[in-house]
Amino acid sequence: MNKTKYSDTTGGSYSTSPVPPGNKAFVLWREVLMAFISPTVMAGIGGLVTGDKILMMRALTTIGGISGLFALLIGLWLRAKGQQKRWLVRTPQLIVVVLFALGGCMLGFLSAFATTSVLTLVNPTEYSAWSGHIWTDFPLSATIASTIISWRWRSSIKK
Repeated sequence: MNKTKYSDTTGGSYSTSPVPPGNKAFVLWREVLMAFISPTVMAGIGGLVTGDKILMMRALTTIGGISGLFALLIGLWLRAKGQQKRWLVRTPQLIVVVLFALGGCMLGFLSAFATTSVLTLVNPTEYSAWSGHIWTDFPLSATIASTIISWRWRSSIKK
């Protein structure tokens, strides 16, 4: 066979060395998109299987929307201040994710309380079809989003 050696004229500028597996960069828009799509698809499938049109509507609004919003907020905070917090970097990944899941659940309950309070003040007599489900949708969506984002962020940092 041909065993001709070719000289490298680029000086290593275009190195094709393999990227070490495991550590992918944390790209916020991809993570937010994934945190939006995952619960939306699952809730949509659940609504389709059970024939619940309100669940299919909630899949895009309260479930998917709140997941995307919380994923964006938590991701922005982690990207800006996460590396500076030493306990986030040194604590085992599972503990960090559980703490973020609990914090996300608490923030979800707080946002559900704020949303229902504002809805009561704005329009106290009339509620939408989905307003009764806010108390389960917001905390569950915030928990899912904070779990996804914290797991992916913690997996991407180098120790």
